[in-house]
Parts: sequence; structure tokens; C-alpha cells
Amino acid sequence: MNLRISASIALAASLAALSTARPVAAQNDADTAAIRAADERLVKAFNAGKADELAALFHAKGELLDEQGVLHEGQAAIKGLLTKYFDAFPGAKMTVEVDSIRVVGPVAFEEGTRTITTKDETGKAIVHYSLVRTKVGNDWPIVSLREDADDPDITPHEHLESLAWLVGDWVNEGTDAVVRISYRWSTDTNFLLGDFHVSKNGSTVMQSTQRIGWDPLAGKVRSWMFDSDGGYGHGHWTQIEAAWVIKSTAVLPDGQTGSATITVTAQGKDRFVLKGTDRIVGDERDDDFEHVVTRRPPMPNK
Repeated sequence: MNLRISASIALAASLAALSTARPVAAQNDADTAAIRAADERLVKAFNAGKADELAALFHAKGELLDEQGVLHEGQAAIKGLLTKYFDAFPGAKMTVEVDSIRVVGPVAFEEGTRTITTKDETGKAIVHYSLVRTKVGNDWPIVSLREDADDPDITPHEHLESLAWLVGDWVNEGTDAVVRISYRWSTDTNFLLGDFHVSKNGSTVMQSTQRIGWDPLAGKVRSWMFDSDGGYGHGHWTQIEAAWVIKSTAVLPDGQTGSATITVTAQGKDRFVLKGTDRIVGDERDDDFEHVVTRRPPMPNK
């Protein structure tokens, strides 16, 4: 998985961004003690993966606003968000620093920073949070929880690390042609470079080069393809669960345009499925395709 946890899911984890890792100033010891106890219940519920218990610690009309501005209102919506998170990242853990707790009558304001790490320790997100609580009897349910990403800048290379498995030599031997694919890192490691070689009956019919990189303007992985016959194209990549979905467009040598949805699904480290759908060339639809691509074994030493 990507070193950075997907934003919408990672931010759900911020419900656990509550702890008393270091002393904080308090204007009312009794109220602060009750808030600390509520924080501990949140942490415990999060570490146990209990979405229902976490949601119940919100006010009935409480809200969570993530760093992308998506608002989740009410306990049911928050529980649904947390359930998806725990399904995707079971066993995730967090550490938190609480910067301040300020009690003003029946309202409390809390700020801090939490770091959440996936169970296998390959994913991490750092988020600054601020929340508002209201006093209801002896409890302090959360009325509003908001957060802002505090992650260090991610390099172009780090954005591509979830595609590093492509590096190497691949082959698809179909009934009508043989396609050989090779991927490698660029010298600066900020791009993945691909070479495609298509042959029929031992003769080359097409060669293409591809460059995959991070597009900071679009906020997505992007690829550029150049064919030996003069055609070219580009695609925007989106990771959806175990697959990469590429929305691609192309210009053919005769000036026609084309578009397609390409789905790349890894099946282990030595095999992936390449599927093309919604293919349009000029004003006509083209057939879908699906190919199984396997890693080529290393060449024997001579």
C-alpha cells in the first residue's frame, strides 16, 4: 500500500486523535479529568476497532470535517466512515500529543496532533486536530472534530512507490502478437520509465515508450505514452482498492482521437491483469480487451 494512507480513510482515524500523552493546562480540574477520561475511552475504542463505541462518543448531531472538507454529520454517518476504515486497516495504532484543553462553561476546546500507523507499519499519517465538546450531565460528547494534514512533503518518488512492483520485465503472449514490457526507475527516481515492444511472427510491428510520474497540478499519478508510428497519449491514474484505474486519451497518427478506461490489477508479484473498457476511436466504439501479463524470468547466464 502507499506510504501515505488514503486521505478520506486516514482522516477517519483521527477520531482516535485524543490522548493525554503530556500534561495540559486546565481551567477546571474536575471537567478536565472528565474530558481526559472521555479521551481515554476514544483511544481504547479506536485501538479495539470498535466503530460503534467511537461513534457513540459523539453528540447525536456531532460532526467530523476531514482535511479535504468532507463533512460527516451524525453518529450513523461517523460510524459508517469508521467501519470502512477498520475494514481497510485492521489493527491500526496511533500516538497522540494533546496541545491544549480549554474549558469555558459547558463547552471545551481541545487541540493536538496524532500520528496513526498501519498494523504492518508501512503506512503513516500525521494530522493536527481541533475539537469542541459540550457538557451533557457528567459526559463531554464531541460536537465537532476538524483536522488538517500535518504530513511532511511527499516526494514525487514516494507518490509512485505503490507502483514500484512494475519494475522489471513482463510479457503477454497472445494468439496474434507478443507484447514485451520493461519498467525501470529514471536516474532521479522521480519517474517510472516503460518500454513496450509488440511483435508478430517474429517481426516488430510497434514500439512505445511510457513515462509515469506525479502530476502536482492534478494531484494524481499521470502517464505519457509515445508510439513509434507517431501516435501519443496520456492518462490519469487513480488507485481503487487493489487496482489502478487509468483514464486515458490518445491521438492516432491519422489525427483521430481515442479514449479508454484501463484497469491494472496486480495478482501477486509476478502477474497482473490489464483490462480495457469504454474504448472509443474516432466516433466508433472499439472492443473491450483483457490480457494477463506475467513477469519474464531472468535471462540465463551465457
